[in-house]
Amino acid sequence: MTVSRVINSENNVRPATREVVNAAIATLGYSPNRAARSLAGAGQLRIGLLYSNPSAGFLSEFLLGSLDQASRSDVQIVVEKCELGDHELERAQHLIASGIDGIILPPPLCEAPALLALLDEANVCAVSVATAMRDEDRLAIRIDDHAAAATMTRHIMQLGHRRIGFIKGDPNLAASAERLEGFRAALADAGIAEDPSLIVQGLYTYRSGLDAAEQLLDRVEPPTAIFSSNDDMAAATVAVAHRRGLDVPGDLTVCGFDDTTLSTAIWPELTTIHQPIADMSRSALELLVTTLRRQRGGDGVEVPRLLDFTLIRRQSDAPPRRRPRER
Repeated sequence: MTVSRVINSENNVRPATREVVNAAIATLGYSPNRAARSLAGAGQLRIGLLYSNPSAGFLSEFLLGSLDQASRSDVQIVVEKCELGDHELERAQHLIASGIDGIILPPPLCEAPALLALLDEANVCAVSVATAMRDEDRLAIRIDDHAAAATMTRHIMQLGHRRIGFIKGDPNLAASAERLEGFRAALADAGIAEDPSLIVQGLYTYRSGLDAAEQLLDRVEPPTAIFSSNDDMAAATVAVAHRRGLDVPGDLTVCGFDDTTLSTAIWPELTTIHQPIADMSRSALELLVTTLRRQRGGDGVEVPRLLDFTLIRRQSDAPPRRRPRER
């Protein structure tokens, strides 16, 4: 019984006894039999992952991180796909009825009001990932989107660009607003007047990036650089530039956000903000498991909720041309 308590991270074991048991486990190379633990009623945690994300690159990294951490934490993860505004409540109710212990919500579901209300009403523990919402009572893992966007904007200005286009993300997500405000703040700090015609709406999809890039490059005086709120829209911008015969980065600097696999799958490879998507999903699962086990009287490690971002410079940025563009 004492060994079982130690393995299940219960807190009613003296520290000295816990050390002896852990030493014995290490010496014997013991690992618990999952089937036996289930039969014995140990209650392996079942975590749901509900997703509806238009970016395949973001989603693949998110799933890989979650599955990796599920194995490390010895929990079962149940992945459910849904369409935002259509099936998310139905799929969440299905998970709740199945006896799920907790749910991970990547964007855009992480900020879906009806879904969050349903989970609160059902008393299901949930963690939101990559959200910029400020709610101290809700579990969340994120980066500082405002600071990240400001950092990228300053980098573009340091190259010498002054006419910088910006493609906004999904208007229903707080992170989109944070990235836009970070862009605006950096311009203001540099004393550059904001040009509303250089800020266009996107939806984080490749298709929306194509439309937004066309709008920006159709301007009488087009931007010399375009900063997109994610890599999918930045990749679409590169495609539009190539179709118009523009050299990237010679004629047009293009920068993205997220650092998904797509950022290195196109030519030129994208300069982008590295959002540690896989690490965020790992941290989300770890935070959820820790919270649930503490609720059951067990132990858990502290999990950082604000992760670091990094500016990754590749081949898609350069100083603006000092000569007229060739037509």
